[in-house]
Amino acid sequence: MTHAPAPLAQSPTVDYTALTEIQQDRFDQLMTEADHAGTGDAYQQAMVEAALVAGLPVPTSRDIARCSCLYDAGGCGCGAIFDAHTPGAVVTATNSPGFNLSQLQCPTCGHDHPRPIAD
Repeated sequence: MTHAPAPLAQSPTVDYTALTEIQQDRFDQLMTEADHAGTGDAYQQAMVEAALVAGLPVPTSRDIARCSCLYDAGGCGCGAIFDAHTPGAVVTATNSPGFNLSQLQCPTCGHDHPRPIAD
């Protein structure tokens, strides 16, 4: 008897486009705070609060991202909010100097239509 392999557990995601306008505004504000955070706990505090505002269980990494496909030219419009350390996430742009956040595709988009950084 053979057994099918167990499916890989997917990390939870939340659809940014399904959030209320107030939730989206607060989420965006918190992600901006995380992007500009200096040393100390400000980055992780902003990330934790952003996850909670979105209704996403706070990941162990305390590091979340919104799929870059939402606003990128050529993106599919995916608004997944996910654990930034989820296997299969694709970096589409590194963080700018003085900022913390890179641009990431969620694992689904990274698999279906990856747009990794071009050298």
